[in-house]
Amino acid sequence: MQTTASSRSQIPTLRAVAELAGVSTSTASRVITGSPQVTEDSVARVTAAIAELGYVPNRAARSLVRRQPQTIAMMIPERTAEFFADPYFAEVIQGAAAYASSTDYSLTLLIESESDPEKTHQVLSRGNVGGALILSHHSASEAYFTLSRSLPVVFGVRPPGGEDADIHVVDVDNVAAAALAAGHLVERGAVRVATITAPLDTSAGRERLQGWRDTLESAGLAPGGWEEGDYTPAGGAAAMRRLLERADTFDAVFVASAQMASGALGVLQSRGVRVPEDVAIATLDNNYFSTSTTPPLTTVDLHTEEKGAMMVQALVRLIEGATVDTEVFVPITLVERESTAL
Repeated sequence: MQTTASSRSQIPTLRAVAELAGVSTSTASRVITGSPQVTEDSVARVTAAIAELGYVPNRAARSLVRRQPQTIAMMIPERTAEFFADPYFAEVIQGAAAYASSTDYSLTLLIESESDPEKTHQVLSRGNVGGALILSHHSASEAYFTLSRSLPVVFGVRPPGGEDADIHVVDVDNVAAAALAAGHLVERGAVRVATITAPLDTSAGRERLQGWRDTLESAGLAPGGWEEGDYTPAGGAAAMRRLLERADTFDAVFVASAQMASGALGVLQSRGVRVPEDVAIATLDNNYFSTSTTPPLTTVDLHTEEKGAMMVQALVRLIEGATVDTEVFVPITLVERESTAL
């Protein structure tokens, strides 16, 4: 499915604001740009019309006239501690910033206020940015769906409840990524493949669990048990301890993130379990958590830096009125290392 900026009829226009306020479009424009050549009555009526329609001023055209760079915002609706601890965010931002630097657009980063998230929403809705990137492991609030009706927005994950929404998403195919990792374990001879999932309150967590299940079902294998993790090494370690306490045995484990896999590997080694001789490990994310362990971890590279670049590319095209796919998948690549070596 494709949409264009011009086809989104629900987006209020300057003309609609002027008609509702009972003024000319030039008067409405002068109010929005802060011109002193308007009456207080016109300011009041235009302001009321903007609020009623949810109109966001198009700063792109004015930026060109003033020869100012257009700004796009990357919004992170995550707790600050999680943002700084997870390399995923740094990699996506790095890719986004690199791509933005090759354009006429500048990138600004906003971490949602934990105590007052509405404050951050207001920053985006004031018209100071040409568009927004929403990047979060978790669901975006309803406010971002509303924002996308009046401002170009690209999401880094399709939020729960947004399956049928007319929004733009750039993300990895999590089902396919999990299936690629789990399938690799099956191909190397594993017959009891367990998994440590990402948080199941995230779409990625649920989709990666589905990919693991689908792969084992297609291979005619019974699952080797699963436990939920939390995207941290400590969470992966705790989940692995719970797996080992279960009656189920397993000869391989798919771990839904490299951070968790590094913690899970440490627990196996502390129990005298050899990797890959006794238990093979495959994971997702090709970062230092997958390369710094002994043995290094086989992983599916989710190309997170490329994801950041693709998000900015899609947003710039939306801002400029081009046709953009509503859903774009980032490529994935299997990287084989010693944790699954035969």
